[in-house]
Amino acid sequence: MPARILDRLTDWTVAGPLIAVVALALSWGRKLPLPLVLLVAVCLAAAVLAAVHHAEVVAHRVGEPFGSLVLAIAVTVIEVALIVTLMAGGGAKTSSLARDTVFAAVMITCNGILGLSLLVGAWRHRVAVFNAEGTGGALATVATLATLSLVLPTFTTSRPGPEFSPAQLAFAGVASLVLYGLFVAMQTVRHRDYFLPVEQGGDEHAAPPKASAAWFSLVFLLVALVAVVGDAKVVSPAIEDGVSKAGLPQAVVGVVIALLVLLPETIAALRAALRDRVQISLNLALGSAMASIGLTIPVIALASIWLPGALLLGLDSTHLVLLALTVVTGVLTVVPGRATLLQAGVHLALFASFLFLAVNP
Repeated sequence: MPARILDRLTDWTVAGPLIAVVALALSWGRKLPLPLVLLVAVCLAAAVLAAVHHAEVVAHRVGEPFGSLVLAIAVTVIEVALIVTLMAGGGAKTSSLARDTVFAAVMITCNGILGLSLLVGAWRHRVAVFNAEGTGGALATVATLATLSLVLPTFTTSRPGPEFSPAQLAFAGVASLVLYGLFVAMQTVRHRDYFLPVEQGGDEHAAPPKASAAWFSLVFLLVALVAVVGDAKVVSPAIEDGVSKAGLPQAVVGVVIALLVLLPETIAALRAALRDRVQISLNLALGSAMASIGLTIPVIALASIWLPGALLLGLDSTHLVLLALTVVTGVLTVVPGRATLLQAGVHLALFASFLFLAVNP
């Protein structure tokens, strides 16, 4: 038994998150020199890869679409904690951090991850095939959540600027939570078949891991995700300094944080697409976008009671155009249930446009 425990502890999927957590504990609240920042970044990368491994073990045990849901919710819950922590100690300059990070998450998932997944699927089989019913419902939910939380604040008149009044923020938070809960119920119970792969990959025939192995991976998935988000916060001052010195907009900080936090979903989605399970990739992409809004906005609404300063949620005109184009393009991609390299290229072009306009507005 001791030898077995030692073997597990020396496995990189266990040692990586543990070392990353130790690095987090030693560096939390301190201003680090560049070499130590790079070391923490290496630990973060190891934790990301370990999180993907453990998420796949859990997913294989519980089956789909529960596996995609576990990773999306776990990452988002910790992402929300990161946003609230940064906003609590960041002052006025973080008043738009929630908006920037959530919008970046929507663009990354609905254009970056989705586009890469379709690219891999279509490149291997000429056409990437998925369930239009489930994917279409997920996209509609993401579009509604994004409109309620990120578009309407730009046009409401109860408060000056792109922010909700307390009553409006409470309504948006409750509506987001209800919509997300309704989607999860449809995905996991009533219409679960809408979210299963049209064509199963070969690895589906492998025997699922034992319950003990799945619980072990679930624990270390959470440890790895805590390390990912915590180490992302540790390196965020260096990111902010770099953004400031480069003369880039403050919104770039939210984009970088979202890119770091969504790395586990990105890698997991690409690996699923490589195994001919494009539907799982789309579940991860749209599920992460949905969780990002549906869980972040209610928590931010509650946290706004004690958070200092204004809470800016409304998007500017450039981002409104990008969001509208993403929704329209997403609908045209999803409705046929089949996509080619053209659709993949369109989504990746939108993602590249978002990144370019983030640094050069």
